[in-house]
This record gives sequence, structure tokens and C-alpha cells, in this order.
Amino acid sequence: MDYRIEHDSMGEVRVPADRYWGAQTQRSVDNFPIGAGIETMPKEIISAFGLLKAAAAEANRELVPEKMTEEKCAVITQAAREVAGGKLDAHFPLVVWQTGSGTQSNMNANEVIAARANELAGQKLCHPNDDVNMSQSSNDTFPTAMHIAAVLALERGLLPAIEELIRALLELEERSRGIVKSGRTHLQDAVPIAFSQEVSGWRASLEQDCRLLRAGMEPLRELALGGTAVGTGLNAPRGFDTLAAERLSALAETSFVAAENKFHALTSRDELVFAHGAVKALAADLMKIANDVRWLASGPRCGLGEIRIPENEPGSSIMPGKVNPTQCEQATMVAVQVMGNDAAVGFAASQGNFELNVFLPVIAYNFLQSARLLTESVRSFTERCVCGIQPIRERMEENLHRSLMLVTALNPYIGYENAARVAKKAYAENLSLRDACVALGYLAAERFDEVFHPEQMV
Repeated sequence: MDYRIEHDSMGEVRVPADRYWGAQTQRSVDNFPIGAGIETMPKEIISAFGLLKAAAAEANRELVPEKMTEEKCAVITQAAREVAGGKLDAHFPLVVWQTGSGTQSNMNANEVIAARANELAGQKLCHPNDDVNMSQSSNDTFPTAMHIAAVLALERGLLPAIEELIRALLELEERSRGIVKSGRTHLQDAVPIAFSQEVSGWRASLEQDCRLLRAGMEPLRELALGGTAVGTGLNAPRGFDTLAAERLSALAETSFVAAENKFHALTSRDELVFAHGAVKALAADLMKIANDVRWLASGPRCGLGEIRIPENEPGSSIMPGKVNPTQCEQATMVAVQVMGNDAAVGFAASQGNFELNVFLPVIAYNFLQSARLLTESVRSFTERCVCGIQPIRERMEENLHRSLMLVTALNPYIGYENAARVAKKAYAENLSLRDACVALGYLAAERFDEVFHPEQMV
């Protein structure tokens, strides 16, 4: 491999000749061989850095034109847009397990953008620190990148995926109207419910999750950018924070604002904890829905067998013809991972010391993994399972009429305790509720038939 010599404030470093990064990035590559090539900084963070560096250059051009010349601004913003678009991902090798402030990833962005900008300019025009990092610090840019990445992951990925699942459930509701089945509580038989009502519960849970996620996104729109090193805004021109947020909003095509209190914005990660709580709430509901689906589809002959789900692949290497609820299983595993990530986000966010939290990369990694996994999981679950659910009406009717909890309909006529005696006699002697009730003398057969209508109990 060919190398070139780069230097920073600590001296000279050998860097691969075909990479845009410089000395500080290379020092991080050399000093943190932890999860290399696997647990690298999330692409969403890299893209967010591209957006914020372009916005910062545009703001600096307006506020300090003597330093951010038109020529510098043009090539920096072009290079930064390439970073935002993922064109330069190969030049971002750093791992999550680095400095807790994310300084080395900020410098990775500065060095790559400066090198690419100089290439575009055809001369050594831009310096990573003096130009690309102008009016900024790692301490305000990395928290800003985290907020940008989180908002875009939720707004462009997770929320649309949930909305697709909601539409699929609405369609299933409509197809299932008129089907009445046995309800279940505590994994025991309960009073009847329409299958469309059961599905509506799933759908309404997801609609609530969407509302929670949108509420969680709003505080993330407040950005630390402009606080620089400790929140005072040292070396940033007056108005930089507001103007940079405006330019960033235009570039990202969504709304961002400058955080009012930069001392809070640099040291506290409560906004990400709050938003990830909404992500965890979605994971909890997805766990419940996927479990309901696989219980209802259990069988095909020795389980509940009330719905049929798509048969996507063989389920056993030894049992011929076996098919498993694999989409439900991937969804529940993802939910477990997200719940674990929530614990990591919460613990890391509690580690703000004085003017800075130094657990930023691990928060970003876990938050974005949760959003990405759930987005992909929900889309797969929707397409490969929910859209193909078929209610088995005959099995639902059979289970409904075998349920002893239908006796609840008799409470107004014979009382709770007598109804309990009917249920217990029917269970002990393997009788129908009708036969047990008549045998105990509580109702005549004709009267029982008048008042006992399971399909009307919903």
C-alpha cells in the first residue's frame, strides 16, 4: 500500500495515499482497534456531519466573509454534500469505541471534507480546523449530528414503516368484519371479541406509538451547534447558531432550531433518552403484536390455529413439512435488542460530567441501531406476514362455542355464583353450558336459547 505523510499538532503520521482522511483520523485508526470494520460510526452520523458542515460553511460565509471566502464556501459545501449523500463513506473508518466526545469523528469529517474541497479547488485552499471546523467544536458538532441523525432516522425511516403496518392492519380489519371469536385474558378463555376488534387494538397501539415518536422528535430539533467548547460560544460569531440551524433546516428539508441553553445542550442527553423511550414503547407493542400473531397461528393442528400466516421457508432440518412463524420471531428478537439498547442509552446519558457528556458515540450507536432495526423489522413483518394473514373462521367459531366463559352472558339472568356453578359443572362433566344450566335447574332449555347468543356479546 502506498502512503503519504500528513501532520497535526503532535507531529507526522503515515496515511494511506488513496484516502482523504488526515493525521488525526489515522491516529484514531491506530489507537482504537476495537470493533474495526464492524462497529464503525453509524452512516447516519457521517451523513449528519456532512449536512452540518455545509450549513456551518454557509453561515460563516454570511457572518465572517473575510475568513470564509466565496471560493472556500463553494468547495466546502460541495464536499460536505458528497459526505451527506454517502459518496465518501469509504473515507470514514473510525469505530464507535473511541473518545467519548466523538472528537475523532468530527476531525475525520473535517479532514475528509478539507481534502476533497482542496481537490475540487485544485489547490491547498482549506484547512480542516481553521476552515471546515470554523465556529465549531467537536463538543457541539457531535451532539448536533446525533440529533440530526435521530430526527431523520425517525422521520424518514421508522414512522413511514409503522404507517405501512397500520395500513395493512386496517385492511385486515376490514376483511375480518363479522367474525366473532373467543377472547383470551391471562392465556385463559374470556368473553367473545370480534377479530376486527382484536386487530384494531394492534392498530391503535401503533397509532399511539406514532404520536409518541413525534412527541419525542420535537426536543431533538434543538441543536447544540454554536455552543463550541463548553457552551459559551467561544470563537463563533454572534448569530451563528441561529443562522446555521436555518441553513441546516433547508439542507435537511426538516425543521431544526438553535438550542436556547447551550450549557444544557452540550452536557445533557435527556432528549435522546426521551425519544428512545418512545422507540422502546414501539418495541414493546411490536413484541405484543408479533406474539399474538404467532399464538393465534400456532398449530396447525395442535395449537390455536385461528389464523393462517404466510409460509415463507421450511421450519426444520429434521421434521418434514414444518413451517415456523419466522417473521414473528425476527420482530420479537429485534424488540429485545431495542429494550437492551434503551438501557445502554439511559446509562450513558447519565454520565455527563461538568460541561460535557463523554458517552456520545455509544448513545448514537444504540439509538440509531434501534431505529434502523425496527424500521427494517417492521417493513419485513408487514410485507412477509401481516399482509398475508388469513382468519380461519371455522376454527374461530368452534373455539368460540366451546368457551366456558360464554356463561358470562347468563349473569343477568341467574347471577354470578350460579353462572360459576354452571361453568364448573360443564367443565367437570364435559357438558355444554346449555345442558349444565338446564341440569342445575337455573333456566329451561327454551329460555336458555332465548338469552344465549355468543355472536351478540361483542
